[in-house]
Order: sequence, then C-alpha cells, then structure tokens
Amino acid sequence: MEFRGYAYFVERPRRLEDLLRPHLVERERPYSIVTAVQLPEIDYENFITDMLADRKFIEAYGKRCKAGDVWRCLLVQQRGHMDGVLVLPEQGCFVSWAAYVSGVNK
Repeated sequence: MEFRGYAYFVERPRRLEDLLRPHLVERERPYSIVTAVQLPEIDYENFITDMLADRKFIEAYGKRCKAGDVWRCLLVQQRGHMDGVLVLPEQGCFVSWAAYVSGVNK
C-alpha cells in the first residue's frame, strides 16, 4: 500500500455534495487506498445519495482501513469511472469520514 495523495475528508457526510465544499489545502490529509470497490451505476448512485446507511461492501473491507499518519481508505467507484469516494469506516459498516477524489485508478 503506497501513499497516493491528499484529500479533504468530511466527517459523517450524508451525500456526495457534502464532500464538494470549498476548503483550505492545509485541511487535506494524506491517504492510501487499501482496496477499491467498483459498483454498478444504480448501487453507486444509492451510495452517494445516502452515505450514512450501512453497507455490506464497507463491512467486508472496512477492517483493512485505519486512520493514522496516512489514512488507509476504501475507494468506492462507479464501474468504469475514474472518480470516487474515499471511505474511512466506523464500526465496520458505515462511513465515518469520506473524501471525493478524481482521476484515481486503483
């Protein structure tokens, strides 16, 4: 797992729009991607419109994620797209922190 870049993480976002707010560059955190999940369009749309719902795919991979000097995150993408949401899960199955990233290919 390697350092990938910096991203602005938001605590307990509900929707994708919550991640797209203006922010200071100093508030961005370093991250790495431990695994990527490619979702079909309808599942990805469902995820980005309600990120606080429990998700089985987060539960399945969440134990690999961890906050630290470099945040080890799950990357959730719509199949065939280069943007997505970095997720740091809490209690195994839902989003605690998340960040939008573009141009990422695991």
